[in-house]
Amino acid sequence: MTFPVRVVLPSLIVLLGLTSSCTPSPDKARPAVICGTPVEPGLTRHLVPAGGDYREFNRVDRTKAVSAPCVLLAGKDAVLDFHFWWTDGPTDFKYMTAETGSVSRVNNARKIEFRYPAVAGTDGAIATAPCKTRRGNYFTLTLQLPLIKVTDRSRRGDIERFMRVYFPATVATLGCS
Repeated sequence: MTFPVRVVLPSLIVLLGLTSSCTPSPDKARPAVICGTPVEPGLTRHLVPAGGDYREFNRVDRTKAVSAPCVLLAGKDAVLDFHFWWTDGPTDFKYMTAETGSVSRVNNARKIEFRYPAVAGTDGAIATAPCKTRRGNYFTLTLQLPLIKVTDRSRRGDIERFMRVYFPATVATLGCS
């Protein structure tokens, strides 16, 4: 039994449309909250692998304002490595970007135009804001992307876009006075 092309072709097109509309968006497979801060899943599109088995190693306690790490893992790999800092004085970006330790180093750092003092590099970013708490007068967030090669300059814009959204959203969760 054969069906006329006029019947089969439109039915096939409708079926393909329904199938693709039922397929989850790649962004929906990305985390909607990272280290306690709600984010639009598409914001991390170019920074973390799609569909990863995401989980966090999070030692941040916003109520105690104690400096601590928070790492987003995809499977066994750290994909976003944050460090939350509360200090008495403003951040010394020159020191933070040149430091060879694993917590603060940002390679090829450049100042970004932003309402907060911030730098972005090829593999991370640092931003700071006045934030008076029991533990200090400033909050600083460092971000490192361990899977991005230091020589890969193509991600700098994505890192900047992420920090422009993530940092103010994080500051809003801290209860700064």
